[in-house]
Amino acid sequence: MGMTPFRSHKGLIATLDRSNVDTDQIIPKQFLKAIGRTGFEKGLFHDWRFLADGKPNPQFELNRPEFQGASILVARNNFGCGSSREHAVWAIQQYGFKAVIAAGFADIFRNNSVKNGLLTLTLTEAEVEEIFQMAGRCKGLTATANLEEQRVTLHLPEEISFHFEMDGGVKEHLIRGLDEIGLTLKRESEITSFEAKRPFQNRHREPPP
Repeated sequence: MGMTPFRSHKGLIATLDRSNVDTDQIIPKQFLKAIGRTGFEKGLFHDWRFLADGKPNPQFELNRPEFQGASILVARNNFGCGSSREHAVWAIQQYGFKAVIAAGFADIFRNNSVKNGLLTLTLTEAEVEEIFQMAGRCKGLTATANLEEQRVTLHLPEEISFHFEMDGGVKEHLIRGLDEIGLTLKRESEITSFEAKRPFQNRHREPPP
């Protein structure tokens, strides 16, 4: 409940050739003042995407024409490090990314991603490097991230696939689209049974001295 179930997604790849991308770089602090949970795509990688005069920075990877409309982001190691900032996940999703592939993620960022339905896939550094190489050679490279099969497939004349590990609980959480409320409601009958017993138990407690 509350999240879109994720089973498989096919989309255009965009590569971000950087390690240790922290949450302040993903969504700078000046964009955290918004009251709602929308519009954060404007701040995604803001200090990299834009020049001082507000124009797009032509040197920044995501501004390249071939990456426009991308929905799978590929980065290097330790993506999402730094302070816990759920807004970083919102910004990535609202920009249009459905999945992020990296050689490693900061634990807090990965946990926030799970809570919000963003798929984070960890591959080896060699596998990530291969994706970078293929994306560099093949403009408009697309891939499919299949959570059910735990496999990423690059759509080339000869397709290349990579297996990724995924915690079983996290996998179910994403496939069923269950947010924290949904996970609680899965155990609704147990909670109801527990609550039904509480009044009886409370009536037989000794009054406090």
